[in-house]
Amino acid sequence: MTVDEFLESTQNDSAAPAGLSPELESLWLSKTGNWEAAHSVAQEIHTPMGSWIHAHLHVIEGDLANASYWYNRAGKRARGPKELEEEWRQLVEVAIEMG
Repeated sequence: MTVDEFLESTQNDSAAPAGLSPELESLWLSKTGNWEAAHSVAQEIHTPMGSWIHAHLHVIEGDLANASYWYNRAGKRARGPKELEEEWRQLVEVAIEMG
């Protein structure tokens, strides 16, 4: 699956594609506006990638202090609301590469 195919699935499907990794599931849920479910999934990903997704979700929420904590845990520079779309694509690219 490519990033563009993944993005298209968020616009055309009522359910996430089958077989998504937890990382991609959380990103799919966030893109479809289901922040609570995306956050619940991200909280169970105990890796730097999970921390990065968690940070991204807190930027969406508007809790930049909490996001900063999670960016630090992920070893990533903090991002702001203006960079959300670019960061989402980067997260999806990395998650797809991870398999």
